[in-house]
Amino acid sequence: MGRKLMDLGEADPKGLIRESYRIDGIGDAECRSIFMDWALSLHPGLDPKEAMRTVLVAYQGQSEHPMTRVLGEGLTRESRPPARRGGARGRRS
Repeated sequence: MGRKLMDLGEADPKGLIRESYRIDGIGDAECRSIFMDWALSLHPGLDPKEAMRTVLVAYQGQSEHPMTRVLGEGLTRESRPPARRGGARGRRS
């Protein structure tokens, strides 16, 4: 038995993903920008990957849409811890 998905309203609180699917001729760059806005709009503590799965299931008939590709990439990318950045503090012990 599969796990239960979250509510679509919780996964897309501002309707940004929904609106991206309604825009004719939208491209990858616009979808990536919308994706970033969407990710920043998620409630704290909400698992972004679960939210991505929820919206992908909701729009599963749109497999050729650029937002579907962007969401799919978000699911398959490994999250990495932030790398050390340069600067004087990083060089001092």
